[in-house]
Amino acid sequence: MLARLLRWIGLVGALGVAGWVGWCFRQGFGLGATLGPVLALLGLNALALALEQAMAAAVHGQDPAPRPSVAARCRAWARELWSSTLAFGWAMPFASQRWPDTPTGAGTGGRGVLLVHGYLCNRGFWNPWYPRLQALGVPVVSVSLEPVFCSIEDYADQIDAALVQLQRATGQAPLVVCHSMGGLAVRAWRRSRLLRGEDAAATDARVHHVLTIGTPHRGTWLARFGRRPNAIQMRRDSPWLQGLAASESAAWRARFICVWSACDNVTFPPRCATLDGAAPIHQPGRAHQDLLDDPAVFTLVLALRESGST
Repeated sequence: MLARLLRWIGLVGALGVAGWVGWCFRQGFGLGATLGPVLALLGLNALALALEQAMAAAVHGQDPAPRPSVAARCRAWARELWSSTLAFGWAMPFASQRWPDTPTGAGTGGRGVLLVHGYLCNRGFWNPWYPRLQALGVPVVSVSLEPVFCSIEDYADQIDAALVQLQRATGQAPLVVCHSMGGLAVRAWRRSRLLRGEDAAATDARVHHVLTIGTPHRGTWLARFGRRPNAIQMRRDSPWLQGLAASESAAWRARFICVWSACDNVTFPPRCATLDGAAPIHQPGRAHQDLLDDPAVFTLVLALRESGST
């Protein structure tokens, strides 16, 4: 669904640019007048990311995280521009099925890894990680959370099916790695199992650890601009988030590791990416999607996969 939507947006944009350029040449416009609006259109992503960084800086307020310098935010913006352009311009619209799931891994296999993407994304978001994990023989499965615009708890069955697949293939509880909204979807998955009458301890044991990356556990200031159900749920201290927190135990929270950054341009203020009772890990100077490009985060995934039980 999302891949098709992104392809249509790209097609409409390309036709619009081609039509504009053709019309300008027929009218005899100069090169500057012709390419100026085109470059402005192509720069919309850069402008949006810069605006997000500006908003994050403006609402940092009394957040206990160190306030990033302007230079740090500019570097984070540049890396985010590159990574988001690749993800939304190629990987998610055209290559979301480029890397198949390998639930049994290769060689010794071992514990599997479930990858859960965030808002307005699909499994193509994880394309940079797939070949690296598969080269190491790691069993890996990812989901495409759809419909794109719905309540977050509606993704619970997709996550449950992926957990079952990895558990059956490896005989071990998977490590779950989530980006952004994906971390909330996994928390909502647990609540859905409890509402169905499952035992809390048994449900908790179905995951080894949950590593969240830039997840708005306490909501995010940016979500105030969203109008769809899952965006509304991610508003700061929303009733949905409060209900989710009330359903959780200390033992469940202890399975979480929360990677966050003071330069995050989507989940802010920074403390919003942390969870009471979970281990926080600060990766300074990284923007929202750019956190996945941090080598330390990938190394942490491998370490957690090999670690003992909680």
